[in-house]
Amino acid sequence: MYELKLKVWLERDGRFVVSDGRAKLLRKIMDTGSLSKAAKEMGMSYRHAWGVMHRISQTAGGDVVTSTRGGKKGGVTSLTPFGEEILREFENKVASLQSQFENDWKKPSVTADGIVFNGKEIVLIRRGKEPFKGSYALPGGFLDFNETLEHCVVREVLEETGLKTEIVDLVGVYSSPDRDPRGHFVTAVYHLRPIGGSIRAGDDAAEAEWTPLDKLPRFAFDHGKIVQDFMAKKRTKT
Repeated sequence: MYELKLKVWLERDGRFVVSDGRAKLLRKIMDTGSLSKAAKEMGMSYRHAWGVMHRISQTAGGDVVTSTRGGKKGGVTSLTPFGEEILREFENKVASLQSQFENDWKKPSVTADGIVFNGKEIVLIRRGKEPFKGSYALPGGFLDFNETLEHCVVREVLEETGLKTEIVDLVGVYSSPDRDPRGHFVTAVYHLRPIGGSIRAGDDAAEAEWTPLDKLPRFAFDHGKIVQDFMAKKRTKT
């Protein structure tokens, strides 16, 4: 049986700083407060361990360990704040990569949906694509890289409905893994106020229209629950 293995390392300005072995030595120094104990646990000589620390300091651009001598328990070796930063950076990146690797690189998709409300009606779109093609939903879409959720919802509502809007507040975040048949989708839902434009269908929407709250259709996804939550939230504020 074959297994895929990965080796990762940190570089600074193109120079190797730490990989798994060096990170383990830094961790043992941090946990034991002793370079000699850390070296022994790693199966290396004290001199070799000091050499490793020196090479890390050279390539990283700063001291990674500090030592004090004497005292009842002898000398103490600990990581400097700079050394702790390097170790934390490496361990965090490895943990993130390991999580994705163990889950077959799957991760939730992030979206933003908008409830555009004028006091009596909300804007709905009729979906032009599967899933739920032909059903009604709130306007919204996928978060782009380097984009905020707030910008995303305003952009997506404009693209799908032709309406310019501004955010009033956050309705809620919906993250149930089974809320979308395409996979795990996490969405932030915002209450929006229309400030311009004219309603028209665009992008993935077959239709876009103002719909009275007392004449709501059956919704795609969990958008019916989202609208109910929004209406309940509005009632508690009045």
